[in-house]
Amino acid sequence: MSQHITQPTPAGQGRKLAAVVVGLAAVVILMLCAFALPSVHSGPHELPVGVTGSAQATKGVAGALSGDEWAVTTYDDETALKAAIENRDVMGGMALTPGHVTVYTATAVGAQPTAAVTAVAGGLAEQQQAEITVTDLKPFPADDPKGAGFAAAAFPMIFGGMIPAVLLTRLFPGHAGLRRRLVGGTAFALLAGFAVTACLQFVTGSLSGDYLLSSLGVSLGMAALVMTLLGLEALLGMAGFGLGAAVVMLLGNPLSGIASGAHWLPDGWATLGQLLPPGASGSLLRANAFFHSTGGGVPVLVLACWAVFGLALMLVADRRGPRATAAVPEQQAQLV
Repeated sequence: MSQHITQPTPAGQGRKLAAVVVGLAAVVILMLCAFALPSVHSGPHELPVGVTGSAQATKGVAGALSGDEWAVTTYDDETALKAAIENRDVMGGMALTPGHVTVYTATAVGAQPTAAVTAVAGGLAEQQQAEITVTDLKPFPADDPKGAGFAAAAFPMIFGGMIPAVLLTRLFPGHAGLRRRLVGGTAFALLAGFAVTACLQFVTGSLSGDYLLSSLGVSLGMAALVMTLLGLEALLGMAGFGLGAAVVMLLGNPLSGIASGAHWLPDGWATLGQLLPPGASGSLLRANAFFHSTGGGVPVLVLACWAVFGLALMLVADRRGPRATAAVPEQQAQLV
């Protein structure tokens, strides 16, 4: 008759299991909060709009749009208003004349802000029993009028930074492979940036504008992510990579504002999102693809800082590597 011998559970395993379960639950809650809270509190937040018309009419609009949701600027005429929209000083506007309201929008800025401006103008026109005309100064391309392809670009740009960092770390591990990871990450970012932009512009028809500038912008965004993640892994190991990936996915992705624009998120969230690589990448692509690079200076600076930060981490890790390797023989000699 066989006997089953029960192996005793090692001490501390129960506490370890409980810590893992609680930690995973905390991660799930953090993910829920990171993705849900910005969406729940989304809406116009100091959304810049322009208005032109008689002093009485513009004053009435400014009074109706007072509060934290709108930031109203008055312009002398329709030409100045349209120029402000095309220069991204405002996201839309209204030209008020007796019996008529002309709404100027820029759908490429974001579908939600455009819909909000149009709805407000419609309400004002209804109150005044005036006719309304909507003119889209910066629409999405005719092949993708809703901007679905542009909104979908968020995930290729994010995973285009994470996946190569993981593969390069696995294929060229340790200090010996550090420089190969650097070269590989740079080459991948450049190649993938041009490939993703080509797909969005020539296959799905989601982008317009200068292909070269858009491609370089996407490449810079991917390089910012790849370099940062490679640098964190080189200096801190997989814990550093995990920290960087968590920030990108849990904060950078939901706060990027790629589909809606930054003004559709609460102020603090929006600012943080634009300081992270996904948000800066989306803003730069929007500027290059639809606005002749207007407003792309700050995103370029943000992405360049992230890329330099990652490169600096890799340089520190590179300097530490030879010293750590040289210290091992010295310690062994002392033991002998």
